Formats: sequence, structure tokens, C-alpha cells
Amino acid sequence: MSDIYDLIIIGAGPAGITAGVYAARKKMNLLIITKDIGGQAAWSGDVENYTGYQFITGPELAEKFEEHMRKYGIKVRDNEEAKDIRREGNLVIVKTDLDTYRARAVIVASGKRSRELGVEGEKEFKNKGVTFCATCDGPLFSGKEVAVIGGGNSALDAALQMMEISPKVYIINITSELTGDPIMIEKIKGSPRVEIWNNSRVKSIYGDSFVKGMKIEKEGKEYDLKVKGIFVEIGLIPNSEFASSLERNKGGEIVVDCYNHTNVEGIFSAGDVTNVPEKQIIIACGEGSKASLAAFKYLSTHRF
Repeated sequence: MSDIYDLIIIGAGPAGITAGVYAARKKMNLLIITKDIGGQAAWSGDVENYTGYQFITGPELAEKFEEHMRKYGIKVRDNEEAKDIRREGNLVIVKTDLDTYRARAVIVASGKRSRELGVEGEKEFKNKGVTFCATCDGPLFSGKEVAVIGGGNSALDAALQMMEISPKVYIINITSELTGDPIMIEKIKGSPRVEIWNNSRVKSIYGDSFVKGMKIEKEGKEYDLKVKGIFVEIGLIPNSEFASSLERNKGGEIVVDCYNHTNVEGIFSAGDVTNVPEKQIIIACGEGSKASLAAFKYLSTHRF
């Protein structure tokens, strides 16, 4: 622990990368710490609502984000996970699973992760038929019957991807109706390959070496669905456990104001890990740029 950075950014999804680009252009002494590069953007399927691209896949967009970031020669600690962050004196200390770092300001842009079902067989068959990323793992199930768990946009995105390569896609939705974007619902309902199970919940997952099926409860009755792949898309959890010194809401999201300030001086936050509404790639990018500019103003107006 020797260098004192102007700014440390935790996370390299759309918010973190954009914050990094803005910080690099302001000539800040900068470090990005991240478990992975691209964040949730790299998991998305077809992206049709990112300004400037009428159509681009999530992995392609994430690759362009990284390419833009690398252009500035930003120092990145990849495959490193933040474990604690707190203010000590006039500096912010970031502890990871590998090292400890000091900075005058920090932006937390650590994003969210997939929520698990918490049912029997889920952990046992993770990566053996149970997956949380259709973009990453979908091709492995080409020609096989699969199920998507959830009814929001992430679930519909997974179903749209899978219905192109699977003979049958079951959508298991706990609510009475799908809740995603109308255009996505229209596409889903227009496919003869998709069967929607509303008011349904997964009771258990079973198999041998790999998934063979799952037990479903619908309106008090139990059903057995034979599927080879199960895509869990039931929402996201903020990656904020390490930020216990920051104010968080009941959902675990870091509370920020319109300038991306947290309740701790010198610590800012941006993107899906915050309480900013509407978790969209373009919003995360905008929040990342705001946080970086706010951090620059903070550094410019304080003595260290």
C-alpha cells in the first residue's frame, strides 16, 4: 500500500468504464478494480435501445466499452474483488481480496448480480444445466428443451434468445402476467415454441450428472417439466455488501443524490448498485459520467 490515487473506481461495467474514461480525460491518477469487465452488458442479448446503435449485441457493446477504456491506458486490477471501503482521515481506504489501496476519492460502480431461486437442486446443478446467463451459455442448449424462470425483461430477453435455437421454451412466471416491455411480450407470445406458465413457481430441480427436469407448482397442483436447461432470471442483487459504511436502502442499493454523492465525503456511486431508478445500460453510462465529474469537482475544491 504505497500509491495514493486521485480516484479509485470499483467496477468495470457501463457505469465504471464510463467513469474511467471521463476521469482519464481529466488526467486523474486513476485505478479501476473489478471482478470482471463489461458487467451485465456482457450478459445481454440483443441491445436495440442504446443510442447510436440500431442493433448491437450485449457482448459486442461491452467489447466496445472495454476498447474505449483501454485506449486511455487506464490501470485496471481485473479479477479482484472489493471487500471493504471506508474513510480514514482525508483518504478513502479500499480493501480487496488481494490488496489494500488508498485514494482521495472513490466511485462505487459495482453493479448487481443474479438473484438465486433458493430451491433444492439449484446449487447442485449450477453450470450443469442451471445457468444465470443465456447469452453466455445459451448455445450449449441448442436443440434442447429449456425453461426460463422469471417474467421481467431479463427473462424475456433470455427466452427470445433461446426460442431461436430450442424446440421448446417454457417461461415459469410467479405473477399472473409477464411484466417486461410490451414489444418483447408480443414477440414471445407470437412464437409457437414458447409456452408461458403464469402463477407458477419452481419447487425443485433434479437430474443426475446434468439437469433432467424440475417440479413446478401451479395453483396448488404440482407438475413435472422435463427440460435440459434452466435459465434463472428473477432479478438482481446489488453488489454492495462490502460498502457497509455507506447508506443503503432496504434493497441493498447505495443511496445517492443527483450528484452521485453518498453519505460519506469523497465516496461517490453510480449505476445499478445505486437507488437510481430504471436499470438500463445507457442510464448507467450517464450516471458514471456524472459521478466522475462530481469526483473531479470534489478533488478540485478540497485540500489533501
